[in-house]
This record gives sequence, structure tokens and C-alpha cells, in this order.
Amino acid sequence: MPSYEALSELLDPRTTVLLTVECQEGVVGADSALPELAAQARAGGALANVARLVAAAHDAGVQVVHAVAERRPDGRGASRNARLFHAAARLPVQQLTGTAAVRVAAPIEVAEEDLVVRRLHGLSPLHGTDVDPLLRNLGCRTLIVTGVSANVAVPNAVFDAVNRGYTVVVPADAIAGVPADYTPAMIRHTLALVATVATTDEVLACLKRAGGVRRA
Repeated sequence: MPSYEALSELLDPRTTVLLTVECQEGVVGADSALPELAAQARAGGALANVARLVAAAHDAGVQVVHAVAERRPDGRGASRNARLFHAAARLPVQQLTGTAAVRVAAPIEVAEEDLVVRRLHGLSPLHGTDVDPLLRNLGCRTLIVTGVSANVAVPNAVFDAVNRGYTVVVPADAIAGVPADYTPAMIRHTLALVATVATTDEVLACLKRAGGVRRA
């Protein structure tokens, strides 16, 4: 884990953005299309940790961006070039535009200043979406990546962010995937090679200190 000083240096509120990935009711909520993933995100504490990080970011003046995956009812523009997309199209709960399934899930609170970016295709919250240009316009240098899943969307977000020149911080206990033992292995052997891995409490300590300095 990084030292407090090193992590604090990365998490300057003026140049840091917190990204939540697919933390939506139809993915991690009570009526999830993926109940095993939802159960892991909730029982393992990842969703609660995302909510804690979002609250701290609001307090510290760190911009929050929520990346949501959705689908038009007619399926126009949706990706069809992987088994995952075909499987998702057959699920009993669909992430349809305008439905409860694509609302950011409790206990995460969406503030007025938050940005919600919705995508209709692909696997990545960054590639082919508005997230990258928004980050650049916000002056982002460090991106905190949280959410689900450790299997697909989260590593996509991390790799795409690194490829675009951002420094990435991953709070390891604020992401989830299935099976449960896959997430720590993927973080250790993959994400740790390209991102700064920390804990939620370590990131919170830096954000809370930044918020205190901001109010002083």
C-alpha cells in the first residue's frame, strides 16, 4: 500500500475525480439482473465503501462522475459482438433507459454537482463515452475508480484511464466481482501493475484532510 504522503499527493481535490462504475439498481440493487454480483457487492462491503467515498468526495470538493450502462428498449446501438452482450440481453432484468434499473443505487447519494454519464454500448466507462473529455475539461489528473465489476468494467476503466494519461487510484475494498476470491487476485496480479492500490480508509483519510484544509 502507498504511504499516506504519497497518496495525499496524488489526491489533490483540484485535480482528482471519483468515478463510480455501474453502481446502478439493476446491477447492485435488490432487483439486480446479476444477483450473485449484487450480493457480493453488498455483503462484501464494496457498495457501502463506494457510498463512503462519494460522501467524502462531496465534502472535500472532489468531482464525482457516475458511469451507468444502459440499453434502449429497441436495442439500437447496443453491442452484439461478444457472448456477454447476448447473455445480458436474455436476463430477466434489463438496464433500460429511463427505468429504475439505471438509477444510481442506494446507499450512494448523487449530489447536484455530480455528473452522470450513460453509455449504450461497449464494455468500458471511458472508451467511446463522454467521460474522458469531461475529465479533461475538469482538469483531472488522478482518477479514483470504484464499483463493479472486477471481472470486466472496472479493469476496462483502469486500463483506458492509464492509456489516456491519467494516474489511477483503486480502493481495493470498493470494487467487487465474482467469484469473491477473483477480485483480490485480479487486483494483486493485474491492477496493481498499472494503478495505485489503496484501501477505502486510506483514501478517506486523504479526502477528509483535504476537506479540512479546504474549509480552513
